[in-house]
Amino acid sequence: MDYTQIMSALKAGKVAPLYLLHGEETYYIDQITDYLENHVLTEAEKGFNFTVRHGRDTIKRTGAQGGTFNEPIDFQVIYNDLSRLPMMAARQLVILKEGQAFKDLNKLVSYVEKPVPTTVFVLCHPGKKISKATKLGKAFAAQEKAGKAVILEVKKLYDNQVPQWIDGYLRDKQLKIRPDAAQLIAENVGTDLSKLTNELDKLALNLPKGKEVTAKLVERFVGISREYNIFELQRAVGERDVAKAQRILTYFKANPKKGPLVVVVATFYNFFSKLYMYHAASRKPEKELLKTLDLRSSWFLKEYRAAAKYYTAPRTERVLGILREYDLKGKGVDYNLTGTGDGELLRELVWKIVHC
Repeated sequence: MDYTQIMSALKAGKVAPLYLLHGEETYYIDQITDYLENHVLTEAEKGFNFTVRHGRDTIKRTGAQGGTFNEPIDFQVIYNDLSRLPMMAARQLVILKEGQAFKDLNKLVSYVEKPVPTTVFVLCHPGKKISKATKLGKAFAAQEKAGKAVILEVKKLYDNQVPQWIDGYLRDKQLKIRPDAAQLIAENVGTDLSKLTNELDKLALNLPKGKEVTAKLVERFVGISREYNIFELQRAVGERDVAKAQRILTYFKANPKKGPLVVVVATFYNFFSKLYMYHAASRKPEKELLKTLDLRSSWFLKEYRAAAKYYTAPRTERVLGILREYDLKGKGVDYNLTGTGDGELLRELVWKIVHC
């Protein structure tokens, strides 16, 4: 099941005895866990029937000589939680967070194979998935097939998936967003969905429903400059607008965190790689061209069409070579970085590209 299906089932009152929420991206794991915490039990029922453990928790033990000491929680602690009967409620809820840090994770197999019907057990394993080849993975898979478990594996978004995710998130908030504004947010915030939602919620709180989000509104409410960012530098270089590129480079030199060399090189390499493919496929129908370049809409094609006027296929190939050179320089390969910040290397890079 995917996130939307799981949430739909929960909102319809369909709660499974077992949940495995695992994978690289924590946002959806947190969202489902929060919903379960707030809706499976009433506030009155939570007092005796709600337990949250963390994989890094410790528990106080009594030693043979009568002294006490702390040691990491083990399977017996979790099993005791899981096997309790609910008090004055139809079920109890037990959540194990940070499952990746739980020392007896593999011992949970015995419980997953025979879960207590009146217990809802949620295993959160963020940052890394549990392999389907492990005994625990197989146990959950078997219970999912039997209709007793819900499994969600969440992967991090690729960079090119972020603008579409932004568009979908804002549509749920009854807002529209222009492609350039979505790209601006994606390139400045990155793929971390928790950070993205924090920024997008600023727009949802400040704009009326039905409003179209523009780059100007992003600058106003999110705080990302629509004029001085890597996306605009890429556009300036693509159009060989040297004056604009120099203004952005001056801004980056004064604000190094806004335009680190490694990010600029990666962004440019992605753009010029697609420009190279554009030259080879430019005569294809637009739909095929969009698919070849992995672009979401024809709106983005105009940048490649504009850049193709200045950068022929041979020149684009030279640009890719320059980018490889500066990627190595930025890592200190055959280049002395002492006393040379990203700002000077960026100026060299841009100058070589527009004059190649």
